[in-house]
Amino acid sequence: MSMSSPETPSGVLERLARIDTTSLVDAGQGRLRVLPVELRPVRPGLRMVGRALTVDAHDDLMPMLAGLRLAGPGDVLVVVGHDQHAVAGELFATEARRRGVTGIVIDGRCRDSRTLAHLDLPVYARGVAPTACAARAVPVIQVPITIGGVEVRPGDLVLGDDDGIVVTDDDEVLAWLEGAEVIQRREEALRDAITAGSSLFDSLNYDEHLAALQAGRDSKLAFS
Repeated sequence: MSMSSPETPSGVLERLARIDTTSLVDAGQGRLRVLPVELRPVRPGLRMVGRALTVDAHDDLMPMLAGLRLAGPGDVLVVVGHDQHAVAGELFATEARRRGVTGIVIDGRCRDSRTLAHLDLPVYARGVAPTACAARAVPVIQVPITIGGVEVRPGDLVLGDDDGIVVTDDDEVLAWLEGAEVIQRREEALRDAITAGSSLFDSLNYDEHLAALQAGRDSKLAFS
């Protein structure tokens, strides 16, 4: 970790926005929180980064509306939804985009997927449904929630792309962000080299690693 002065939150977000989830996870060596792989983007190809605004919706729309009304620029709405009915659709997502929300993550279902698939706002869900939940419950928002055994706290940093969603706090991301940037630059350079005609194995200790494994020695597959 760099010994430079503490970075501003906006500076961290700007750096994080240029990082793939794979690079951050590799740098974190399994220590970071990854949401269930069943949460998939409605529109592939978008990158999501922001701070979690948590919503405990379950089977009601009132918490969703309360979270939306509170949301502002840079927020990612992270929602415990319903497994059969949708808790958000095109009007909700369009208003979220107008407010500067940078993403919506629903542990449950959304609807109006045809519109969401063209909206310039990352929306993740477990699936879609045409039916919507009722709107009768007293809202519960900005509390810790759990998605697939992974805790998400209000204000956590959320990074998402086509490979998945990573949740972290400021201390964790500062510990691993520099390493993630190194990994990303290295892999981009290797990809360019392979495209230009070099072999992946020219930069990989495959033979040495295989020999060590066959001899029963500890070893680690690594790039040179």
